[in-house]
Amino acid sequence: MPAFETVAPAGTDFTADPYPVYAHLREQGPVHRVATEGAGHIWVILGHEEVRAALTDTRLSNDVRNSAHWKDDGGYAIGRNMLQTDAPHHTRLRKMVAGAFTARRVESLRPRIQQLTDELLDAIAPLPGADLVEALARPLPIAVICELLGVPAADQETFRVWSDAMVFQPTPEMAGAAAMSMTDYLNDLLQAKAASPGDDLLSALVQARDAEGVRLDPQELLGMAFVLLVAGHETTVNLLSNGTYALLTHPEQLAALRADRSLLEGAIEEMLRYEGPVTSSSFRWAAEDVEIAGVTIPAGDAVLIMLGSASRDSDRFPDADSFDIRRPRAGTGGAGHFAFGHGIHFCLGAPLARLEAEIAFTALLDRFPDLTLAKDPADVPWRPGLIRGLSELPVRYSPLR
Repeated sequence: MPAFETVAPAGTDFTADPYPVYAHLREQGPVHRVATEGAGHIWVILGHEEVRAALTDTRLSNDVRNSAHWKDDGGYAIGRNMLQTDAPHHTRLRKMVAGAFTARRVESLRPRIQQLTDELLDAIAPLPGADLVEALARPLPIAVICELLGVPAADQETFRVWSDAMVFQPTPEMAGAAAMSMTDYLNDLLQAKAASPGDDLLSALVQARDAEGVRLDPQELLGMAFVLLVAGHETTVNLLSNGTYALLTHPEQLAALRADRSLLEGAIEEMLRYEGPVTSSSFRWAAEDVEIAGVTIPAGDAVLIMLGSASRDSDRFPDADSFDIRRPRAGTGGAGHFAFGHGIHFCLGAPLARLEAEIAFTALLDRFPDLTLAKDPADVPWRPGLIRGLSELPVRYSPLR
């Protein structure tokens, strides 16, 4: 990942608060070449308009084979998945699962998501406090996506450990071991679905492959399972934790939301803009020389499109560093932010993430009217990486007897 600490203004902590660093760089221009921790360099795109254009620029490829150093950059994460392909392959892969994430299909999950949310909050309600990451923000999305895809409940905790190691990469060795373990697990799971299909999305993919004549080769099927499971919950985990943190550190906004629940939809969009769960796109590579804002990115160079920076760009959002649940919504996705991306790689699970957030925040507001942080905000730890999320979110409230 980029070593933004090397370009950070004095006195800033990039992990805890990356936005002053993004602003510092944007003042000098929307495109920069930044050193990485591995000693190489990549390009980062930071301005709102440049990010919007880059996310739909077909010259910036998601396929690692366009890298000038693609063997060193690694192969595909697990299998060949939607995040690492371009059209028309991406289009074919996305079409096979898009039906499971339509607004109507997602809405049909509401009763089960509500039940899971209630069960999780029932467990902590008699206590004087809890860590909301472990109590709600993490287990809820994992349970939802695992049930949707057909991962046995008994395996969900093991899956969570692997996913954390791959996404946050505490060490390259731990990330590699987790990838190998998850690959073996998913291969076994897909074989089990082929032998005994259930009423779940992975079974449907296996059956569609067999019925329609290998529309997914084995690596694509494996990649599909991987990206749906991991990307299908990580965004929501951090939307729930980051969004709750934003409310608790802005009590006047929390009070306004408690007083007027019609503000919830806008509040969720502001959470996504203000403290979005994904700081950048997946890696892209220039398939040819690409000029952006007067800067030429040479063919084969790696690029990260900084979603978090664009969503705090003061040229697009007045008073961009303020958290305002009444902020007018217009533009991309109804809000102008890029928390779910833009273009053909726009997050397939965005409707599901928004529904889970609506249910979870409503339940928190209803059941814990005096919810507060149990730590000084400066002591609440953030996890380093391109996924932005909290390690823990300790809270206090009056126990419900």
